[in-house]
Amino acid sequence: MDWATVFAQPAGTAPTADKSRPFPEKFLWGSATAAHQVEGNMNSDQWTMERLPHTMFKEPSGDACDHYHRYPQDISMLADLGFNTYRFSLEWARIEPEEGFFSNAVLDHYRGMLEICREHNLNTRLTYDHFSLPRCFAVRAAGRMRRRTDAYARFCERATRHLGDLVD
Repeated sequence: MDWATVFAQPAGTAPTADKSRPFPEKFLWGSATAAHQVEGNMNSDQWTMERLPHTMFKEPSGDACDHYHRYPQDISMLADLGFNTYRFSLEWARIEPEEGFFSNAVLDHYRGMLEICREHNLNTRLTYDHFSLPRCFAVRAAGRMRRRTDAYARFCERATRHLGDLVD
């Protein structure tokens, strides 16, 4: 169906679905989240920016919708809704809250999320950078691109080594 057909529909009516072209059998129907938006995290630069005087943010994220602790139920709902894929981001600021210090507990947390996805037959996709940075890194490395790329590469390597076997 083209856009002209969609816009030609009378107001308040939904266009009929074109069932002559079914989706491929292995089509990925998924949902996606950004860690900062669903987990919150006080170690990220976004958390700091939300609290600055005259910030552009209307309200701080806080614990967001607490997906960090509610992920088993949230992932179960995704599967119950018929999705077959979940793409979520890793919160770098949780994994590496201080430059060079990696939290195995947080890496294990994300591993648990991937395992729950497997239990629900969900394909997994990870986003390594969904706009937030560790606060300490954002302050110290601002403007030093080489240091930024080295730190990011180190983070990606560590996360991949810990989680990669569970990522589709």
